[in-house]
Amino acid sequence: MTHPPSQSPPGGFGAAQEPSSGAEQGAPPQPGPSGYGPPQAPGQPGPYASQPGPYAPQPGPYAPQPGHYGRQPATPPYETPGPYGSRLNPHGGQPAQQLPGAPTLPGGATLPGGATDRGGLFQGRRAALIGAVVAALLVISGGVWFAVGGGDANAPQATPIRSAQPSGSASGGKGAGGKGAGGDASGAEREDLNAGRKPGEAKVRWLLRNDVDLPGGGATVFGPWVVGDTLVVGLYETVSGYSTTDGQRKWTVTLPTGLCAAPVAPADNGSIVIGVNDKRGEREKCTGLQQIDLRSGRQGWKRSIPKESILPLPSDITLSISGTTVTAAAGIQSFGFSLADGKHLWGSTAQGKGNCHRQAFAGGPRLIAAAWCNTSDSHAQEEISEVDPATGRTTWVYRVDSGWTVEKIYSVSPLVFSANQRDENNVKKRAVIALTDTGKLRSRLQLGNDTYEPACTSFSIAVRSLDDCTGAVADTNTLYLATDTSASRTANAVVAFDLDTGRPKWRAAAPTGRTVTPLERGDGGNILVYMAPSTDRGGAVGTLPPTGGPPKLLLQHPASTAQIESSFWKARYVYAHGAFYLAIGSVSSASTDAEEKKKKIVMAFGS
Repeated sequence: MTHPPSQSPPGGFGAAQEPSSGAEQGAPPQPGPSGYGPPQAPGQPGPYASQPGPYAPQPGPYAPQPGHYGRQPATPPYETPGPYGSRLNPHGGQPAQQLPGAPTLPGGATLPGGATDRGGLFQGRRAALIGAVVAALLVISGGVWFAVGGGDANAPQATPIRSAQPSGSASGGKGAGGKGAGGDASGAEREDLNAGRKPGEAKVRWLLRNDVDLPGGGATVFGPWVVGDTLVVGLYETVSGYSTTDGQRKWTVTLPTGLCAAPVAPADNGSIVIGVNDKRGEREKCTGLQQIDLRSGRQGWKRSIPKESILPLPSDITLSISGTTVTAAAGIQSFGFSLADGKHLWGSTAQGKGNCHRQAFAGGPRLIAAAWCNTSDSHAQEEISEVDPATGRTTWVYRVDSGWTVEKIYSVSPLVFSANQRDENNVKKRAVIALTDTGKLRSRLQLGNDTYEPACTSFSIAVRSLDDCTGAVADTNTLYLATDTSASRTANAVVAFDLDTGRPKWRAAAPTGRTVTPLERGDGGNILVYMAPSTDRGGAVGTLPPTGGPPKLLLQHPASTAQIESSFWKARYVYAHGAFYLAIGSVSSASTDAEEKKKKIVMAFGS
């Protein structure tokens, strides 16, 4: 796709258009000669290869209740903050529900104990570590050792705590789960992460380190997701749940092949559907789907992505959850499946007007799609639309200007997205657009001379990810954006934009020498923010009032662990029940096993 120079007309990117008849009706395509499973690979087929019977959709016990993703959700039984961690509040809109034990802010305003509205930023993302042979995780807490055994490589299992040879660790500090250890059993590295903590600083609750050999190129980490008192991360061929209090492993699901995709957020009932490779080794395809209950680690249904009649199966996919539907998208293929039982609901290679192809979705209280359209010239033509998650039908279509590409969705309710265009010198121009609930232009933000570059966690160039960023939060009438800090680590600012006019409302500078990132909307209109650590200070969590001004501190992390905290590359963030969690974006391999087992995965702070 080429992007020649093109000027956007005044006022925005065009008008909403009525959906055309035809593909947007969402009828499931007929299966090709190979049926609904992926084509059989040379040699041994993987566990998600096309086979008669075993991998047909089977009902699982974790069917979501209707209405979980309504615009104004009732207090759900399980809050599901989770980054992908660091994420742009893609699910938008209403403040999170107040949970028991949430901290009280100055003046009586309260901050939610978690992102119960799923409009939050804190919802999880991509693949990662723990090898093909399942290694045990050592968790030392108060002198008690816990470890997890493996499972049948051909049948993923939820494994409760069992005795096994310890090999990794969740490390704590005195007064925060005991004195923990890192490294392996033969030469455990003792560390007291709270030894240098000063009065008024939060405690390090625990630090989770890697515990297995990594692939030569390293691995990516999915999550974290917080469901109740469990923090969940996906690591290579496992998905594991840990106690939010002390980091002890509660359960592990061992997958037959590598974890390759996951939604930003699980469903409100705590279930999630992940993508699993069809086999091990080279040329694997991300075509298997597996439902897991993140509360218990129990597995529900599993199935393969159907094969379109003339198109090859995708190598990579992105997943989203909206209502009672999980969507999968890659290239010009997209699919909708029942979250309850895995039934194929809809899917087609062409949807919308002008032979347009949906390429990615953002889920939550609304399902929003970005599509690429065939044109008679070399100009890119894309559109954004709302999709009925149950039927796949298009509700409305908004076509962006020729030559512009839909980039990221910052919020689905209210709907705010970014678009970009490259000129003849390959210089990128960016616009941020707000639409009404019916797909009409609401405003085009007046960004001025500032640079805004939210941090995104998408690593794959094969598929588009719309909702994998952090650094933007939207409420009903305002978008909060952090100015870019990628070029230097000098102090930045949060700028509030009026979504009706597109004009800046106020600007709140970060404390001297720090950078600030908006994370989530809390009660009373307050905005939860994370302040990165510096050379002499640990990171911090605070709130910005809806009228602007300096942030009010909730947690000040210890200065003594600032170096560890700052080493979390492309971190994803979760704030729940008064605690703050960082998960690293990916883990690189090392020359020795001992070095690999020093790699950090998750760090937890609390009062």
